Amino acid sequence: MFTGIVEELGTVAAVEDQGDAIRLSIRATTVLEDVHLGDSISVNGCCLTVTTVDGDTWTADVMQETLDKTSLLGVGPGTPVNLERAVTADKRLGGHIVQGHVDGVGTVASRTPSEHWEVVEIEIPTGLSRYLVDKGSITVDGVSLTVVEAGADRFTVSLIPETLARTTLGTRRPGDRVNLEVDVIAKYVERLLPFAKESA
Repeated sequence: MFTGIVEELGTVAAVEDQGDAIRLSIRATTVLEDVHLGDSISVNGCCLTVTTVDGDTWTADVMQETLDKTSLLGVGPGTPVNLERAVTADKRLGGHIVQGHVDGVGTVASRTPSEHWEVVEIEIPTGLSRYLVDKGSITVDGVSLTVVEAGADRFTVSLIPETLARTTLGTRRPGDRVNLEVDVIAKYVERLLPFAKESA
C-alpha cells in the first residue's frame, strides 16, 4: 500500500525488451536507502517489485498486462518517474489509501497556470467517472490529488508549486498519458450496494 506522496523523482536508466515483458532499470537515491529484494516501489503509480539492486540503480520486471494497461509502455532511458516506497505502519498517511493498481490511463487535456498554482484538466477512460466526486481523492501518476471538478469524461486538479517541482506532473503537457487510480473505497461501496439492497 502507498499514500500517493512521492518521495523522489527517479530516472529510467535502461529498458530491456523481453518479448512479452520488459526489465525496467531505474536510478534513484531515497527509495534505495532501506530497500530489500522483493520490496514494492510505486513507479508513476504502478506497484513494482524490486528484483535487483546495483549501487544507485534497481530493476523490476514489468509484465505485458501492466504495459497494456499503463503508461509505462512509453518510458525510455532518461524518462523521469515518480517513486514511492510502500508505506509502513509507523508512518503518517499523508495522502490517501493507494494500492498501486492502475485503473486506467488518462490524457492531459489542458493546463491553466495561476499565480500560485496550476489547474490541470485530465480526460478519463469510459467507466471511471462514476468513482470521482468533487473534493474526492484521485491518484495521477502515483500522486495523491484532490479532485476540483468531476465531469462525465474529465476532471480537474489544482497543483501547488511543491507538486509541480517534485513530481512529473510539473512537466506533463496536453496529450501526455497519465496513470489513474481511483479511490478504492468508492469501488468497494459500489460492489456492496447491490448486496445491501438484497438484504434490506
